Amino acid sequence: MSLYQDIIDFDNLMRGYHAARKRKRYRPEVVKYTANLEENLLNLHNHLVHKTWQPGRAREFVVLEPKMRMIQAPPFKDRVLHHAVVDLVEPLFERRFIYHSYACRKGKGTQAGVLALQRMLRKAQRRWDSVYVVQADVSKFFNSLPHDAVLDSVSQTIDCPDTLQLWRAMIRGYGHDDGIGQPVGALSSQLNANATLDGVDHEMTDDHGAGQYVRYMDDIVIVCPSKAEAWQRLHQLQAALERRGLSLNPKTQVRPASAGVDWCGYRIWATHILPRKRNIKRFKRRLKILQRRYARGDASLSEVQQHLHAFLAYAKHCDSWNTVNHLVDQLTLKRDFADVEFADCRYA
Repeated sequence: MSLYQDIIDFDNLMRGYHAARKRKRYRPEVVKYTANLEENLLNLHNHLVHKTWQPGRAREFVVLEPKMRMIQAPPFKDRVLHHAVVDLVEPLFERRFIYHSYACRKGKGTQAGVLALQRMLRKAQRRWDSVYVVQADVSKFFNSLPHDAVLDSVSQTIDCPDTLQLWRAMIRGYGHDDGIGQPVGALSSQLNANATLDGVDHEMTDDHGAGQYVRYMDDIVIVCPSKAEAWQRLHQLQAALERRGLSLNPKTQVRPASAGVDWCGYRIWATHILPRKRNIKRFKRRLKILQRRYARGDASLSEVQQHLHAFLAYAKHCDSWNTVNHLVDQLTLKRDFADVEFADCRYA
């Protein structure tokens, strides 16, 4: 049986439905789809059998945190297919991905990436007299991903023509039918991004020997023993990206590791990890607003506590004792937060 037949198998489409509705089952479009589930899945199956499937219209909206971005969320019926495809083929890509790629992968994530980078900095500090880092990210990454580069990368793992034809239809939808860009809110976009930059990962680590290399989506850090080598790595990285139709963000820089590495939401040194300053400022601003709303009766206590717990969950992974204590001192409603455990945050 071909990979395409496995994808369009009714049981696999059903698994895609269950994955797509996870934590969303009471949303109107999910409820509507579920009301005629078998009919909807059979309709999807028939379109896939006859190779007539086309993406629907994405829902577009803007998010302002952590930065302003246009999100394009595919309709639920398309997300069912995305899960059915991605969940089935992802293990094939996992075998190719380098170990130190941490975005959108099981068992990885920001915390694992931050700790891995700190281990690299510690190792470099023991081995080298000086340590420099390249901090790079791709300019307008999702909006500038060329479809040809994505398909070329995917075809190195998948050789099923029918699956590649379906993949082509998936990446050309949602307002990106000009051959450039991927919707930020689509599950398939994450895999496409990782697959495309995996070629850059292997070029930098296998061909150029950049051993101290980590990536979280399009945010890349390379640890080097000198400023000269760091600039060499940066030029190699720029060339690897340009071969795939991508370019570096102008904010990309070479700097000494002693200044700290601002990556994955934290500031990282070989000796300690601190919360990112703008994350603290953003949280304090949001907390002040919530406290004022709570005092007026416009926000519930649980809403304020939820926001506080979210910050503590972030802060406990770094040396944030002073930051948390300063935050507690600023609380105007301390008696209402008696159940919040502050002692989880690490000492420096």
